[in-house]
Amino acid sequence: MKAFRCASTSQNLLQSTILRQLFNQRLIHKHASSTPLSSSCSSDQSCSSIQKLFHKDWLSPNEVAKIFTTLEPNSVLPIFDHISKRKDYKPNESLFTVIVAKLGEAKNFAAIDDILKMIKTQKNCHISDEFFYNVIKVYGNLGGLNKRVIETLYDMPEYNCWPSTKTFNFVLNYLVCSKQFDMIYEVFLGATKLGVEIDACTLNILIKGLCKCGRLEDAYQVLDEFPKQKCKPNKMTFSTIMHCMCEKGMVDEAFGLIKRMEKERVSPDAVTFNILVSGLQKQGRIEESMELLDRMRLMGCEPNKGTYQEILYGLLKSKRYVDAKKFVHMMRYKALIPSFLSYKLLVLGLCEENMLRDVDWVLKSMVSVGFVPRMGMWRSVVKKNFPNAPEVSLNEILED
Repeated sequence: MKAFRCASTSQNLLQSTILRQLFNQRLIHKHASSTPLSSSCSSDQSCSSIQKLFHKDWLSPNEVAKIFTTLEPNSVLPIFDHISKRKDYKPNESLFTVIVAKLGEAKNFAAIDDILKMIKTQKNCHISDEFFYNVIKVYGNLGGLNKRVIETLYDMPEYNCWPSTKTFNFVLNYLVCSKQFDMIYEVFLGATKLGVEIDACTLNILIKGLCKCGRLEDAYQVLDEFPKQKCKPNKMTFSTIMHCMCEKGMVDEAFGLIKRMEKERVSPDAVTFNILVSGLQKQGRIEESMELLDRMRLMGCEPNKGTYQEILYGLLKSKRYVDAKKFVHMMRYKALIPSFLSYKLLVLGLCEENMLRDVDWVLKSMVSVGFVPRMGMWRSVVKKNFPNAPEVSLNEILED
């Protein structure tokens, strides 16, 4: 029996050696890496897992997928080439998801193309929308391959898989973020062909794209499309259009959308009002922006730090330093911390106005929230306190 075990062990070692030789030969595959097996894994534990691929022990699809998560990206293809020859190999979505993710890390997008072509030939491999969502993310976010993003979306039905609204919206938003405005509307029109049900998020993305390229009137037309598509506009819908209006200096028109929000029974939030506050600040309408704080509360919307910060910047820009100091005091009373830049501008402004007692309070407030005044700030304070004192360099101090 002992001799039989020794012979069996020798046979296993021989089989393992042969498999390794076959594995090394397959490194000349079209996309294969020159990475040796020893560098295919990132730890001893993962290397131990890879050894299972070279034994006769039966491996479940989940075990194989788990092993692939431990591989170095450049080692995925040669090892996949090996396991695809095993008798227990079963193509499945989990494995292909890991492979695509690893190939994405390696920037090997041509290999991903080939993986997708191969999946088409697998009769018993069912692929879901979530798989294609991840593939599209890899093509877009890691590769910037706009054409492949769109092609993959339209190719999904060939795999007996139809895109979900989530996947469709991701493609639209990707095109908006990458400023591919000429493609957005074309893809949007393809929703019906792909069997995608348009939702409020879809229309919001379309509005964002139109606003980014300055087509405000077209964005308004999309707003009118909501009831036709049996969708309801939300805060994001109106905030996006308001932001575009304020960027164009149409602040009063942006305020008009508040009434439409009320009509649509959409409650504005702090983000919505912050857009309006910022628009007022850019036009120097400080008093109106401060009055907006009270209006927000009356509408049941509590101003946030961003609201107060915008108004504070407006006061500083208008050189209303006394009012700005009072506003900082109010913010601290509400446990809100002004930005470092706000404190800096306030200190320098008060120094210009020779309001040194106020400077002292601001510096103490600044330190109390963890900010450290920098050299330029101290220099301005010292110059105002001792205007006739001669400037002394550090070298002169050291010489004394």
